[in-house]
Amino acid sequence: MRAVNNKAVNQVEPVPGQPAASNFGLFRSRRLLAAAAVLVSLTAVACGSSGGDATAQPSPTAITPGGPADERPTLVGTEDFTQRNEENGLTTILATTDLGVGTDRFAFVLTQPTGLVKFPVVSASTYFYPSGYAGDREGPIEEQLTVFREFPFGTRGVYSADYTFDRPGEWGIEVSLPSPDGSFLTTEHRFDVKDATTAPNVGDRPPDSANRTLADVEAINELTTGSTRDPDLYDLSIPDALASNRAFAIVFASPAFCTTPVCGPQVDVLSELDDAYGDRMDFIHVDLFINPHEIQGDLDLAVHTPLLAEWGLFTDEWTFVVDASGTVAGRFEGFSPYSELEETIIRTLDEG
Repeated sequence: MRAVNNKAVNQVEPVPGQPAASNFGLFRSRRLLAAAAVLVSLTAVACGSSGGDATAQPSPTAITPGGPADERPTLVGTEDFTQRNEENGLTTILATTDLGVGTDRFAFVLTQPTGLVKFPVVSASTYFYPSGYAGDREGPIEEQLTVFREFPFGTRGVYSADYTFDRPGEWGIEVSLPSPDGSFLTTEHRFDVKDATTAPNVGDRPPDSANRTLADVEAINELTTGSTRDPDLYDLSIPDALASNRAFAIVFASPAFCTTPVCGPQVDVLSELDDAYGDRMDFIHVDLFINPHEIQGDLDLAVHTPLLAEWGLFTDEWTFVVDASGTVAGRFEGFSPYSELEETIIRTLDEG
């Protein structure tokens, strides 16, 4: 009843990297050994696996089981979205790279030379550059207290808040970190806002792509790279979920290959949420790879699922909360802890 979707994946362009900053001494970490060291330290622990090369990608000509040769989407590494202030050492890593006009979750990692910043809240204000980064900026457009969301085990964490971007173009967000002497360290992270997001946005109806379920495979290890496998996350297809008149949450992630500083054990969180709210809504996990049982720790053997291109997903970890009408009620790029997802789930369920 539930067939595998073997639609060929179109060749897609990577999400553009952020423009090189000209003020505040900001520049890309991939050009800096110091910032590279930050990334290495943050990604040293892969979530539930022996890890893997964050830059390793499967062959574009790999054969999808049961279908023709497919071209994979080009996934973007978070090193393309890392900027460092050379004056005070503050480094920001953008966790939300798919930004469009409207209101959306904005999240970032903040580090300083001594390590990850875990201050409970930091102020962050947005600015717009009407003439590009060489010109003056407008703002602050919006100021928020971003909340620190700690990952499990306390090794990582992101700051997040909802921001409204009223026009496309070149934007910046200025982060202010309190110092013990009462002063503030500030840094600005620059990023692009598009007319519309690539992935489904809040208010959109997501694609009814046919993910594989337990009914389509011989064993659960064909559906997930994770070593801990919750069967409840693999018994429902996306088309059936959209037609069910029940809310659902869906995670696109590879549990065994969490290789960036903004991904985490999202599938484990999904399973915990299923335990708490599974009587009122459904939960689905789609692995990034269509052949988990064949990879065996070697990403050169991996084939990305066609669903990534169909949903417009170009970074490694995504979660969507969809309401009973089949409309996206929340979108979370990168890791989102239990408490943050629960807020959206409760609101979605309360609104019916």
